[in-house]
Amino acid sequence: MSKNKVVSLFSGGGGLDLGFKQAGYDIIWAIDNEKNAVETYKKNIGNHIILGDINKIDLNEIPNADIVIGGPPCQSFSLAGKRNVEDARGQLVWRYLKIINKIKPKAFVFENVTGILSAKNSAGEKILDLLKNEFRKIGYVINTKVLNAADYGVPQRRKRVIIVGLMNDSFKFPSPTHNEDGTNGLKKYVSVEDALEDLPNIIDGKIEYKYKPKNDYQKLMRNNNKVVTDHIIPQMSELDKIIVNSVKPGGNYMDIPSDINSQRIRRLQKSGGHTTCYGRLDPKLPSYTINTYFNRPNVGCNIHYKENRLITVREALRLQSFPDDYVLVSSSKQGKNLIVGNAVPPLLANIIAEQLKKYVGED
Repeated sequence: MSKNKVVSLFSGGGGLDLGFKQAGYDIIWAIDNEKNAVETYKKNIGNHIILGDINKIDLNEIPNADIVIGGPPCQSFSLAGKRNVEDARGQLVWRYLKIINKIKPKAFVFENVTGILSAKNSAGEKILDLLKNEFRKIGYVINTKVLNAADYGVPQRRKRVIIVGLMNDSFKFPSPTHNEDGTNGLKKYVSVEDALEDLPNIIDGKIEYKYKPKNDYQKLMRNNNKVVTDHIIPQMSELDKIIVNSVKPGGNYMDIPSDINSQRIRRLQKSGGHTTCYGRLDPKLPSYTINTYFNRPNVGCNIHYKENRLITVREALRLQSFPDDYVLVSSSKQGKNLIVGNAVPPLLANIIAEQLKKYVGED
Protein backbone atom coordinates (compact mmCIF):
# COMPACT_ATOMS: atom_id res chain seq x y z
CA MET A 1 0.00 0.00 0.00
CA SER A 2 1.26 3.48 -0.80
CA LYS A 3 2.01 5.94 1.99
CA ASN A 4 0.89 9.55 2.24
CA LYS A 5 3.40 11.64 0.31
CA VAL A 6 4.95 14.66 2.02
CA VAL A 7 6.66 17.80 0.72
CA SER A 8 8.86 19.59 3.24
CA LEU A 9 9.65 23.32 3.10
CA PHE A 10 12.31 25.17 5.13
CA SER A 11 13.45 21.71 6.16
CA GLY A 12 16.66 22.53 8.06
CA GLY A 13 18.32 19.44 9.47
CA GLY A 14 15.04 17.57 9.36
CA GLY A 15 13.57 17.60 12.88
CA LEU A 16 9.98 17.89 11.63
CA ASP A 17 10.69 15.47 8.78
CA LEU A 18 12.24 12.86 11.07
CA GLY A 19 9.08 12.77 13.17
CA PHE A 20 6.94 12.26 10.07
CA LYS A 21 9.32 9.64 8.68
CA GLN A 22 9.20 7.71 11.96
CA ALA A 23 5.40 7.80 11.72
CA GLY A 24 5.57 6.08 8.33
CA TYR A 25 5.03 8.97 5.90
CA ASP A 26 6.83 9.09 2.56
CA ILE A 27 8.76 12.36 2.25
CA ILE A 28 9.34 12.84 -1.46
CA TRP A 29 10.79 16.37 -1.73
CA ALA A 30 12.39 18.90 0.59
CA ILE A 31 14.24 22.22 0.31
CA ASP A 32 16.48 24.42 2.42
CA ASN A 33 18.95 27.19 1.61
CA GLU A 34 21.60 26.32 4.21
CA LYS A 35 24.30 23.92 2.98
CA ASN A 36 25.18 22.38 6.35
CA ALA A 37 21.53 21.69 7.09
CA VAL A 38 21.01 20.08 3.67
CA GLU A 39 24.05 17.82 4.07
CA THR A 40 22.87 16.82 7.55
CA TYR A 41 19.40 16.11 6.19
CA LYS A 42 20.83 13.87 3.47
CA LYS A 43 22.86 11.95 6.04
CA ASN A 44 19.87 11.28 8.29
CA ILE A 45 16.63 11.58 6.31
CA GLY A 46 17.26 11.08 2.58
CA ASN A 47 18.61 12.48 -0.69
CA HIS A 48 15.29 13.98 -1.76
CA ILE A 49 16.26 17.43 -0.39
CA ILE A 50 17.62 20.19 -2.64
CA LEU A 51 19.78 23.15 -1.71
CA GLY A 52 18.02 26.25 -3.00
CA ASP A 53 16.23 29.54 -2.47
CA ILE A 54 12.52 28.85 -2.04
CA ASN A 55 11.72 32.31 -3.44
CA LYS A 56 13.45 31.45 -6.70
CA ILE A 57 12.36 27.86 -7.17
CA ASP A 58 9.89 27.28 -10.01
CA LEU A 59 6.70 26.12 -8.26
CA ASN A 60 6.15 23.62 -11.07
CA GLU A 61 9.28 21.80 -9.87
CA ILE A 62 7.62 21.01 -6.54
CA PRO A 63 5.81 17.66 -6.81
CA ASN A 64 2.21 17.18 -5.80
CA ALA A 65 1.81 15.68 -2.34
CA ASP A 66 -0.81 14.71 0.21
CA ILE A 67 0.77 16.81 2.95
CA VAL A 68 3.05 19.84 3.15
CA ILE A 69 5.08 20.51 6.29
CA GLY A 70 7.50 23.24 7.33
CA GLY A 71 8.17 26.36 9.33
CA PRO A 72 9.40 29.53 7.61
CA PRO A 73 12.47 31.02 9.37
CA CYS A 74 11.27 32.58 12.57
CA GLN A 75 13.80 35.31 13.37
CA SER A 76 11.49 38.01 12.06
CA PHE A 77 8.87 37.04 14.63
CA SER A 78 11.16 36.13 17.51
CA LEU A 79 10.56 37.69 20.91
CA ALA A 80 14.34 37.94 21.29
CA GLY A 81 16.12 40.67 19.36
CA LYS A 82 14.75 42.93 16.65
CA ARG A 83 11.42 42.12 15.05
CA ASN A 84 10.89 43.14 11.46
CA VAL A 85 8.04 41.38 9.71
CA GLU A 86 8.67 43.37 6.54
CA ASP A 87 12.12 41.88 5.88
CA ALA A 88 12.76 39.05 3.42
CA ARG A 89 12.47 36.33 6.05
CA GLY A 90 9.22 37.76 7.37
CA GLN A 91 7.81 37.55 3.86
CA LEU A 92 8.48 33.80 3.60
CA VAL A 93 5.17 32.97 5.26
CA TRP A 94 3.46 34.22 2.11
CA ARG A 95 5.68 32.03 -0.07
CA TYR A 96 4.54 29.09 2.04
CA LEU A 97 0.92 30.10 1.40
CA LYS A 98 1.56 30.34 -2.34
CA ILE A 99 3.02 26.83 -2.43
CA ILE A 100 0.04 25.44 -0.50
CA ASN A 101 -2.29 27.07 -3.03
CA LYS A 102 -0.31 25.53 -5.90
CA ILE A 103 -0.10 21.97 -4.52
CA LYS A 104 -3.48 21.89 -2.73
CA PRO A 105 -2.49 19.07 -0.33
CA LYS A 106 -5.02 17.25 1.83
CA ALA A 107 -3.33 18.79 4.87
CA PHE A 108 -0.48 21.05 5.89
CA VAL A 109 1.46 21.64 9.12
CA PHE A 110 2.96 25.08 9.70
CA GLU A 111 5.30 25.74 12.66
CA ASN A 112 6.65 29.00 14.07
CA VAL A 113 7.74 30.81 17.23
CA THR A 114 5.19 32.31 19.58
CA GLY A 115 6.30 35.78 18.52
CA ILE A 116 4.17 35.36 15.39
CA LEU A 117 1.06 35.65 17.61
CA SER A 118 1.65 39.37 18.12
CA ALA A 119 3.63 40.23 14.97
CA LYS A 120 2.04 42.99 12.87
CA ASN A 121 2.72 44.50 9.48
CA SER A 122 3.28 48.21 8.84
CA ALA A 123 -0.49 48.74 8.67
CA GLY A 124 -0.91 47.35 12.19
CA GLU A 125 -2.59 44.14 11.02
CA LYS A 126 -1.71 40.88 12.78
CA ILE A 127 0.32 38.63 10.48
CA LEU A 128 -1.17 35.44 11.88
CA ASP A 129 -4.76 36.60 11.36
CA LEU A 130 -3.99 37.60 7.78
CA LEU A 131 -2.30 34.29 7.12
CA LYS A 132 -5.13 32.19 8.54
CA ASN A 133 -7.70 34.15 6.53
CA GLU A 134 -5.75 33.52 3.32
CA PHE A 135 -5.53 29.80 4.10
CA ARG A 136 -9.31 29.75 4.57
CA LYS A 137 -9.85 31.52 1.25
CA ILE A 138 -8.06 28.72 -0.60
CA GLY A 139 -10.23 26.06 1.01
CA TYR A 140 -8.70 25.02 4.33
CA VAL A 141 -10.23 24.62 7.78
CA ILE A 142 -7.62 26.13 10.10
CA ASN A 143 -6.76 25.13 13.66
CA THR A 144 -4.01 26.86 15.63
CA LYS A 145 -2.47 26.03 18.98
CA VAL A 146 0.62 26.82 21.03
CA LEU A 147 2.21 23.49 21.93
CA ASN A 148 4.78 23.06 24.69
CA ALA A 149 7.16 20.23 23.76
CA ALA A 150 7.50 19.25 27.43
CA ASP A 151 3.79 18.32 27.47
CA TYR A 152 4.56 15.55 24.96
CA GLY A 153 7.61 13.91 26.53
CA VAL A 154 10.38 16.18 25.25
CA PRO A 155 12.74 17.23 28.09
CA GLN A 156 12.48 20.88 27.09
CA ARG A 157 10.04 23.73 27.69
CA ARG A 158 9.81 24.79 24.07
CA LYS A 159 6.61 26.57 23.01
CA ARG A 160 5.78 26.83 19.33
CA VAL A 161 2.75 27.89 17.29
CA ILE A 162 1.38 25.07 15.15
CA ILE A 163 -1.15 25.66 12.39
CA VAL A 164 -2.82 22.63 10.86
CA GLY A 165 -4.94 23.07 7.76
CA LEU A 166 -7.30 20.40 6.47
CA MET A 167 -9.62 20.20 3.51
CA ASN A 168 -13.19 19.89 4.83
CA ASP A 169 -12.32 18.85 8.38
CA SER A 170 -11.26 20.39 11.69
CA PHE A 171 -8.04 19.12 13.27
CA LYS A 172 -8.04 18.27 16.96
CA PHE A 173 -4.59 18.60 18.47
CA PRO A 174 -3.23 15.62 20.41
CA SER A 175 -3.81 15.72 24.15
CA PRO A 176 -0.73 16.20 26.37
CA THR A 177 0.90 13.03 27.66
CA HIS A 178 2.98 14.70 30.41
CA ASN A 179 2.66 17.46 33.00
CA GLU A 180 4.65 19.11 35.79
CA ASP A 181 3.84 16.67 38.57
CA GLY A 182 2.52 13.56 36.84
CA THR A 183 -1.08 13.98 37.99
CA ASN A 184 -4.47 13.49 36.25
CA GLY A 185 -3.35 10.28 34.59
CA LEU A 186 -0.41 11.91 32.83
CA LYS A 187 3.30 11.12 33.11
CA LYS A 188 5.66 13.49 34.87
CA TYR A 189 7.77 15.77 32.68
CA VAL A 190 10.97 14.20 31.38
CA SER A 191 13.74 16.04 33.23
CA VAL A 192 17.21 17.08 32.14
CA GLU A 193 18.68 14.36 34.35
CA ASP A 194 16.28 11.79 32.84
CA ALA A 195 17.50 12.79 29.40
CA LEU A 196 21.26 13.04 29.95
CA GLU A 197 22.37 10.96 32.92
CA ASP A 198 23.36 7.86 30.91
CA LEU A 199 25.73 9.69 28.55
CA PRO A 200 29.41 8.76 28.96
CA ASN A 201 32.20 10.98 30.23
CA ILE A 202 33.43 13.31 27.53
CA ILE A 203 36.29 12.26 25.28
CA ASP A 204 36.84 13.64 21.80
CA GLY A 205 35.56 11.49 18.96
CA LYS A 206 33.17 8.57 19.10
CA ILE A 207 32.51 7.23 22.59
CA GLU A 208 30.92 3.97 23.63
CA TYR A 209 28.17 4.09 26.24
CA LYS A 210 29.46 3.56 29.77
CA TYR A 211 26.13 2.96 31.49
CA LYS A 212 22.96 1.06 30.67
CA PRO A 213 19.89 3.20 29.89
CA LYS A 214 18.01 4.01 33.09
CA ASN A 215 14.59 4.98 31.73
CA ASP A 216 12.35 4.82 28.67
CA TYR A 217 13.55 8.17 27.29
CA GLN A 218 17.19 7.07 27.30
CA LYS A 219 16.22 3.80 25.60
CA LEU A 220 14.30 5.74 22.96
CA MET A 221 17.26 8.05 22.28
CA ARG A 222 19.75 5.18 22.01
CA ASN A 223 17.57 3.17 19.64
CA ASN A 224 20.14 0.32 19.68
CA ASN A 225 22.91 2.78 18.83
CA LYS A 226 26.39 1.78 20.05
CA VAL A 227 28.39 5.01 20.22
CA VAL A 228 27.95 8.70 21.03
CA THR A 229 29.18 11.46 18.70
CA ASP A 230 29.38 15.27 19.00
CA HIS A 231 29.92 14.95 22.76
CA ILE A 232 32.67 17.56 23.11
CA ILE A 233 32.85 20.41 25.66
CA PRO A 234 32.45 23.90 24.13
CA GLN A 235 35.31 26.26 24.87
CA MET A 236 34.89 29.06 27.42
CA SER A 237 36.93 32.11 28.39
CA GLU A 238 38.62 32.17 31.79
CA LEU A 239 36.03 34.68 33.00
CA ASP A 240 33.18 32.48 31.84
CA LYS A 241 34.70 29.50 33.69
CA ILE A 242 34.68 31.52 36.91
CA ILE A 243 31.10 32.64 36.27
CA VAL A 244 29.89 29.11 35.52
CA ASN A 245 31.39 27.83 38.78
CA SER A 246 29.27 30.38 40.67
CA VAL A 247 25.84 29.37 39.37
CA LYS A 248 23.85 26.72 41.25
CA PRO A 249 21.52 24.18 39.59
CA GLY A 250 18.38 26.01 38.48
CA GLY A 251 20.08 29.35 39.11
CA ASN A 252 21.22 32.19 36.87
CA TYR A 253 23.17 35.47 36.88
CA MET A 254 21.72 36.38 40.28
CA ASP A 255 24.05 33.77 41.82
CA ILE A 256 27.20 35.45 40.47
CA PRO A 257 29.09 37.29 43.26
CA SER A 258 29.77 41.01 43.08
CA ASP A 259 33.56 40.60 43.01
CA ILE A 260 33.42 39.10 39.50
CA ASN A 261 34.37 41.85 37.09
CA SER A 262 31.53 42.02 34.54
CA GLN A 263 29.53 45.17 33.85
CA ARG A 264 26.99 43.15 31.87
CA ILE A 265 26.23 40.94 34.86
CA ARG A 266 25.93 43.99 37.12
CA ARG A 267 23.39 45.48 34.69
CA LEU A 268 21.41 42.23 34.61
CA GLN A 269 21.35 41.98 38.37
CA LYS A 270 20.15 45.56 38.64
CA SER A 271 17.49 45.48 35.92
CA GLY A 272 16.23 41.89 36.22
CA GLY A 273 14.51 39.95 33.44
CA HIS A 274 16.37 37.58 31.07
CA THR A 275 15.85 34.84 33.66
CA THR A 276 17.69 32.16 31.65
CA CYS A 277 20.83 34.25 31.10
CA TYR A 278 23.88 32.54 32.62
CA GLY A 279 21.46 29.81 33.67
CA ARG A 280 22.38 26.36 34.92
CA LEU A 281 20.02 23.50 34.10
CA ASP A 282 17.89 22.11 36.90
CA PRO A 283 18.36 18.32 36.90
CA LYS A 284 14.79 17.64 38.06
CA LEU A 285 13.04 19.80 35.44
CA PRO A 286 12.95 20.03 31.63
CA SER A 287 15.39 22.49 30.10
CA TYR A 288 14.41 25.88 28.79
CA THR A 289 14.36 26.40 25.01
CA ILE A 290 17.51 25.17 23.30
CA ASN A 291 18.55 28.05 21.06
CA THR A 292 21.26 28.39 18.41
CA TYR A 293 23.84 29.72 20.88
CA PHE A 294 23.85 26.96 23.49
CA ASN A 295 27.67 27.08 23.32
CA ARG A 296 27.57 30.36 25.27
CA PRO A 297 26.75 30.81 28.97
CA ASN A 298 25.19 34.26 28.48
CA VAL A 299 22.55 33.28 25.88
CA GLY A 300 20.06 30.99 27.56
CA CYS A 301 20.25 28.29 30.20
CA ASN A 302 23.15 26.23 28.85
CA ILE A 303 25.30 25.28 31.86
CA HIS A 304 25.39 21.55 32.67
CA TYR A 305 23.33 20.68 35.73
CA LYS A 306 26.17 18.85 37.51
CA GLU A 307 29.49 19.68 35.86
CA ASN A 308 31.10 23.12 35.56
CA ARG A 309 30.82 23.35 31.79
CA LEU A 310 28.41 24.12 28.98
CA ILE A 311 26.28 21.39 27.45
CA THR A 312 27.67 19.53 24.45
CA VAL A 313 26.06 19.32 21.03
CA ARG A 314 24.97 15.76 21.79
CA GLU A 315 23.33 16.86 25.04
CA ALA A 316 21.50 19.62 23.17
CA LEU A 317 20.35 17.01 20.63
CA ARG A 318 19.09 14.81 23.47
CA LEU A 319 17.14 17.74 24.94
CA GLN A 320 15.66 18.28 21.47
CA SER A 321 14.71 14.55 21.29
CA PHE A 322 17.04 13.67 18.40
CA PRO A 323 18.16 10.04 18.63
CA ASP A 324 21.82 9.31 19.24
CA ASP A 325 22.32 7.93 15.72
CA TYR A 326 21.47 11.36 14.27
CA VAL A 327 24.72 12.69 12.79
CA LEU A 328 25.47 16.36 12.18
CA VAL A 329 27.35 17.35 9.04
CA SER A 330 28.79 20.85 9.17
CA SER A 331 31.83 22.84 8.06
CA SER A 332 31.80 24.75 11.39
CA LYS A 333 30.89 24.32 15.06
CA GLN A 334 28.32 27.11 14.88
CA GLY A 335 26.77 25.41 11.84
CA LYS A 336 25.95 22.45 14.06
CA ASN A 337 24.49 24.70 16.75
CA LEU A 338 22.23 26.38 14.19
CA ILE A 339 20.88 23.06 12.96
CA VAL A 340 20.12 21.87 16.49
CA GLY A 341 18.68 25.12 17.84
CA ASN A 342 16.43 25.79 14.85
CA ALA A 343 14.91 22.31 14.73
CA VAL A 344 11.46 21.09 15.66
CA PRO A 345 11.83 18.34 18.30
CA PRO A 346 11.31 15.08 16.35
CA LEU A 347 9.32 13.55 19.20
CA LEU A 348 6.79 16.38 19.07
CA ALA A 349 6.69 16.16 15.27
CA ASN A 350 6.03 12.43 15.52
CA ILE A 351 3.04 12.95 17.83
CA ILE A 352 1.55 15.51 15.44
CA ALA A 353 2.19 13.17 12.50
CA GLU A 354 0.45 10.27 14.25
CA GLN A 355 -2.55 12.47 15.10
CA LEU A 356 -2.78 13.62 11.49
CA LYS A 357 -3.28 10.02 10.34
CA LYS A 358 -6.79 10.17 11.82
CA TYR A 359 -7.66 12.74 9.16
CA VAL A 360 -5.60 11.79 6.09
CA GLY A 361 -5.64 8.03 6.65
CA GLU A 362 -2.75 5.62 6.25
CA ASP A 363 -2.78 5.06 2.50
